[in-house]
Amino acid sequence: MLDIVFAKSGLPRQGALALLLAENEPRADLAEEADAATGGALTRGLEVAHFTAGRGKTCTLLAPGAGLSRIVAVGLGKASDLSALVLERAGGTAAAALAGESQAAIDAAGMTAEQAVSVALGAVLRSYRFDRYRTTEKPEDKPKLHKLTVLTGDPARARAAWGAAQAVAEGVFLSRDLASEPPNVLNPAEMADRCRKLTALGLSVEVLGPKEMGKLGFGALLGVAQGSVNEPRMVVMQWHGAPKPAKAGSGKRAKTSQPLAFIGKGVTFDTGGISIKPAGGMEDMKWDMAGAGTVIGLMAALAGRKAKLDAVGLVGLVENMPSGNAQRPGDVVKSYSGQTVEVINTDAEGRLVLADVITYCIKKYDPRFMVDLATLTGAIIIALGHEHAGLFSNDDTLAAQLLEAGTESGEKLWRMPLDEAYDRQLRSDIADMKNVGGRPGGSITAAQFIQRFVAGRPWAHLDIAGTAWSGKDTPTVPKGATAFGVRLLDRLVARHFES
Repeated sequence: MLDIVFAKSGLPRQGALALLLAENEPRADLAEEADAATGGALTRGLEVAHFTAGRGKTCTLLAPGAGLSRIVAVGLGKASDLSALVLERAGGTAAAALAGESQAAIDAAGMTAEQAVSVALGAVLRSYRFDRYRTTEKPEDKPKLHKLTVLTGDPARARAAWGAAQAVAEGVFLSRDLASEPPNVLNPAEMADRCRKLTALGLSVEVLGPKEMGKLGFGALLGVAQGSVNEPRMVVMQWHGAPKPAKAGSGKRAKTSQPLAFIGKGVTFDTGGISIKPAGGMEDMKWDMAGAGTVIGLMAALAGRKAKLDAVGLVGLVENMPSGNAQRPGDVVKSYSGQTVEVINTDAEGRLVLADVITYCIKKYDPRFMVDLATLTGAIIIALGHEHAGLFSNDDTLAAQLLEAGTESGEKLWRMPLDEAYDRQLRSDIADMKNVGGRPGGSITAAQFIQRFVAGRPWAHLDIAGTAWSGKDTPTVPKGATAFGVRLLDRLVARHFES
């Protein structure tokens, strides 16, 4: 992870400098100092380049006269429209432009400490690389920037605020790492072992294997896993951060409050099973565990920043493979809830995993609400592309809070309908329901299926199939795993549920 140093503002004498400039606004003191040090070359260069400081625009100038290697101007757009998200993206844009430098700084001197932290967070998020399996990469192709100085008027306050932001960034990186791992490395057992390591952050972690889940009656989840030699796991991660006042006169702590529950689909590789997927692009199915990866990253972030609430994260980890022992289309399985499911398509496996994990969550933890995340359907990509994740919910207040958090974090959601007419598509002739409802409204019928297991509890389902992986670089998300949902849900928690 890029090392961030907050320092008192002043023109550096070596390395590169990024200046964050707003449209039609006087230049900050450091920009004026840099212009003077270059004999006016900064002003002339920006004028020649017709740089107007539009949001996301950049202009790079050589600046040897100031002792600097380069000056990178990054546009913020209108000063009246500045937000944490705009500043994060500016920091990410600057970090990408400075990646080839061994020493660099970003000017945030005219900003508050909190704004400087937003710039730093964006720079860190953009610096992510998954390169552990590259053995022949040339040195010149590797980023040289390992430490970035953020210049601010109040470095002490910025450093104090950075701890929580850094914990969130570390959660994002963990989630991206998990989704990026090849499937021969990250099977259910390995993923569970990585969850166990989070006890170092103060999480309590429990792992259930196939024997424990079999005794409980996890027929839906185990049916998905039965075709693979890699046995399934369910992992429960608990964070106890809510203040626990003592009962009056008892000398004992009051009962723990209802936790917030986050549940993730963790199919570490999805061939489709007997309903096998086409060969083209099947390698992408290593990130069919991205929902679980988000939950794991979120729990690490909450623990890392010592969030003041109780939360539980549950992930169902399976591998969906075809074999002589694999689940067949036409099988009927009995879920942990007692409801039976006719399996029409073995490639609609994620909802079966979630069904048992959600039921376990309700019975064991009595949560205040549940949010599940899953790369569930290709249909949501047809509906929303790669710009929004689909939001389905039975609770308008929770849905509104999630939409707000999505807008603020840049991880955008779009609410989709739930309706009895869609639910009727799941009717089976021989069981309580089918696991698919046909092609029409495929993402909706998938959500309707999950809703049958939430027992009327406040619940939201995020279908992140179109947003879990990015095919291009964006200001704070390099090409690859996005960790979509970590920052969104952390924002939800921080804004509405911490005491």
